[in-house]
Amino acid sequence: MSTPRLSNVVRAERTGSFCPQSEPHRRGWVVTSLILASLFLTSCTSSAQPDGGPDPAALAGTEGPRQGGIIEYGHLQEPNCIFGGWIQENFTARQVLDNLVSHTEDGGVVPWIATDWSVSDDGLVWTLELRDDVHFTDGTRLDAAAVAYNFDYWLDGGNSTAAAHLGGFYDHSEVVDEDTVEVHLSAPFSPFLSTISQSYFGLQSPTALENRSDEENCRQPIGSGPFTVKEWKRGEYIEFARNDDYHWAPKNARHQGPAYVDGIRWNIIPDNTSRYGSLVSGETDVIGEVPAVNIDDARQQFDFTQYITPGRPVVINLNTEQGIFTDQTVRQALSFATDRKANVESAFLGTVPFEPSGYLSQSTPDYDSEAANQYPFDLDRARHLLDEAGWTGRDADGTRTKNGQRLQVTFVYGLNSIITPDGNTVIQNFQEQARAAGFDIVLRPATQSEFFSGAFSTPDSYDAQVGYWTSPHAGILNINYRPSTEESPNGANTTFLNNPEVFHTIQAALRAPTPGEVTEHFSTAQQQLSDLAPAIGLYTQTNTLAVDDTVTGVWLEPAQGGPVFHDAYFTSAAAVRTED
Repeated sequence: MSTPRLSNVVRAERTGSFCPQSEPHRRGWVVTSLILASLFLTSCTSSAQPDGGPDPAALAGTEGPRQGGIIEYGHLQEPNCIFGGWIQENFTARQVLDNLVSHTEDGGVVPWIATDWSVSDDGLVWTLELRDDVHFTDGTRLDAAAVAYNFDYWLDGGNSTAAAHLGGFYDHSEVVDEDTVEVHLSAPFSPFLSTISQSYFGLQSPTALENRSDEENCRQPIGSGPFTVKEWKRGEYIEFARNDDYHWAPKNARHQGPAYVDGIRWNIIPDNTSRYGSLVSGETDVIGEVPAVNIDDARQQFDFTQYITPGRPVVINLNTEQGIFTDQTVRQALSFATDRKANVESAFLGTVPFEPSGYLSQSTPDYDSEAANQYPFDLDRARHLLDEAGWTGRDADGTRTKNGQRLQVTFVYGLNSIITPDGNTVIQNFQEQARAAGFDIVLRPATQSEFFSGAFSTPDSYDAQVGYWTSPHAGILNINYRPSTEESPNGANTTFLNNPEVFHTIQAALRAPTPGEVTEHFSTAQQQLSDLAPAIGLYTQTNTLAVDDTVTGVWLEPAQGGPVFHDAYFTSAAAVRTED
C-alpha cells in the first residue's frame, strides 16, 4: 500500500517541538494529512513559506534585508570537489551552480534557468525554453548549446550520480535555437523534471570545462549561481564570494537579484562537540548536522530545521552474490533479528526517524508502508529461519555454525563519510543485538579514501555494507537495483541483486504514462524487494540546520536538503561579520 510521503522539511523555531509542515495531496496518497499529523507533536509555529523557507521580506521589517557581511557556517564533512556525485558535493554545488528547474516542498518543480517546458506525446522528447539573460561568471552565455553540452558532459562521466539517474534513458540533446533545447530520450522517463532539479545537474561553463584542468574545475567550478568559490583551504574552510551579476534565481527563491551577504565561509568542523559549540559561542552563525545530543537545546535556542531526505534511507545492503546472504532465508532472519526501532531511537535520542524500509525513505513519493513494515523485531522468527536454513550448530561464543562454517558477517561502513558518529552507535548496537540470533558481525569501519576509491565494491570484499542514496523520487530503485552487466556495470547495486522481475517492474514504473500507474508499479517493486530481503532499513538520512538569531533567511532546498544562503542576511548592523 502506497502512503503519502512525510513532509521533508520540519521546522521548529525555539518552540521545542518536532513540527512537520502541512503538504497538499500527492499522487498515491491513501491516508489523510490528519493521520500523518498524529505522527508528530503539534502546536508549533513557523515563518516558513509553503515551499519550505522563511520569507525575508516579512522578517526584515520596513528597512528591508541588510546588505553585506560574511556568514560563518559550520559543516560536518568536506566534499572531494565543489560539485560531484556525493551529497556533500551537492550541497556546495548549490551555492555556485544553477539548475534548469527548482524543486518545491509540495513535490513539484518551478522555473529557474528553464522558463517553460513540454514533452512529446510519446514521452521521448523534452523541449526546454531558457532565459535569454543568463551568463556564467567567466562571461560564457548560458544558452541552449551550453545546456546540451552539460547533458552530454554529465552522461559521459562528468557526474556519476547524474549519469546513474539518466543512464539508459538519455540519448542526445539538440539545439533548436539559441534559447531552446530538446532533450531526446531512448525511453520515457516519468521523473525527468524532478531528477534534473537536483544539484547533481548544476550547469557549468562549457568554456571552463574544455579549457581548464579537472583539478581547477573541481576546486573552483565556473557556474552562474549566486556565489563563486574564492578560496578552498582543504581541511579547514571554503570561501564563497557573492556574484554581483546574479539576477536569475529560481521562482521559489525568497528574492531576485544578488545575494544579500558578501559571502560564506564554509567551515569544516567534523567534531560534533566543536561544531555545536561554535554556534553557542558565536564563532559561527549557522551549522549543519546538529548532533543528536544537542537537538533539544538547538530547538530552544536557535532557528532549527530538520530535513527528512527522500530516496534510499540509511540501510544495510546484503551481498546476494557471494557468502552467507546468498540464502534468502538468512537475509530474512537478520531482518527480524534486531530491534531496529528501539536501537535508532536510543542512538539518536528520538531525534531521527526510524526507517523500516530497506528501499525507500518515508519522505519519498510512492513509498509503500506495507512493504516497509514486513520485518518487525521477532527474535523467535529469526531463530526459526536460521534453523530452517541449516545453521543449527553453535560455537563456544554462541555463534551459529553450518558444516563447520561460522555465521560470520564482514560488515563494512564508511565512518565519518556515510555514517556519522551518532549513526556509528546504531551500527554497534545492531552488531550486539544480532548475537542473540547467532550472528557474529565483524565491523570494518572504512576511511573516506577507502570507501570512495572502490576498495569495498566487489562481491568478495564484504557480506554487508551500509549506504544511502538521496533522490526526490522512487526512481532511485532503478539506480540501486538495476542488474550489473559487463556491458553496463552498476556500482550502485551494492547488494549485487540480479532479479529480472524486479528490474522489469521498476522500469515499468519509470516509463508509466500516468501517476496512478507509476505508484502501482513502484508499490509492486517494493513488495518484491521486501520478499527478497536484500537490504535492511535503519533510519532516514536527515540534514539539520541551526541558525543563530543574528542571521535569517537561510533555508533547506527541497530536492536534497542542502542549505541555501542566497536569501540570507544579518539581522542587525552589530551582527554583521566582515572579512579579516
